[in-house]
Parts: sequence; C-alpha cells; structure tokens
Amino acid sequence: MPKTKTERVTISLCPPVDLGGEPGWIPFDAPSLVGESLRFVSGEPDGNRFRARYYRDAEQHLHARIWFGPETEGPPGHAHGGAVAAVMDEALGLAAWAAGYPIVVGNLNVSFRNMLPLQKVVTVESRVISAEGRKVMVHGRIFSGETVYAEAECLCITIPGK
Repeated sequence: MPKTKTERVTISLCPPVDLGGEPGWIPFDAPSLVGESLRFVSGEPDGNRFRARYYRDAEQHLHARIWFGPETEGPPGHAHGGAVAAVMDEALGLAAWAAGYPIVVGNLNVSFRNMLPLQKVVTVESRVISAEGRKVMVHGRIFSGETVYAEAECLCITIPGK
C-alpha cells in the first residue's frame, strides 16, 4: 500500500568537540578572506561531516584543527581518502590566500600515511614553500602527536587581476 504521509528522518548531531589551538596561535577568520568558497569543508561548523577552525602562528603560517565526523567515513571507522584530500585542498589553498596570493589549486598531490580514525581532532599545518611568477607551491600535513595521516604538495596558480 502506498504511503501518503511524509516521513522525516532525524539526524542527531555529534557532541561538540574542542578545536582549540596551541599556545601562540591566533584565530584566523578564513571566511572573511575568501568568502563562501569554504562551504564544502568549513561550511557546517557544528555538523557531522567536518568541523574546522583555522589559526596563524607567530610566523604567519596557517594551522587548523579539523574533526572528521561520521559523514566522512570511507573504510569502516576511518575517514575517506576523498575527505582527507578535500581538507588538504581547502587548507593548502587557504594558506596561499593567507600569505597574500589569490589562487586556484592547479595540482594537489596527497600521500596517505595512516588511516585517520573518525571523530578525532587532528592538526593541519601548511606553509608556502615558494612563489615564482604565477606559481605558488604549498606543503602541508595532517597529524596528531607523532602520527602523520597525510602529507600533501599543492601547486597553486595565482588568479590574474586579483
């Protein structure tokens, strides 16, 4: 028999997580720099996909605390490689913007080192390695303690006229 009522699915949100930075890190308002382009990873600060908070250190390098929620699952209990790559894309591209280079990502190479458990807060560190002409190279890694989950190299291309 066909159903005539609309069924609602209730999704319960995971509890809050501490995305606080290290001593000396200064909170960085990433959306004010690049606008709505941060929707994919950073767009739901209390959601079940990603939760992210960005910081800068004394040398002006960009750092982040990222939480990979249950909606980022790939292998059982672990973050999907595409979710890890999405975080690297956002964080490394944002590092170039924060350093004064309005860019788009031209090439992103991610090396996966360890499986990243879900619902774990990890640190992302990134830094601009070089800038020559329109090419800006940014390196970064996702880690917690001594465990490195992913490392990435990002070739960014500056946007003409920006």
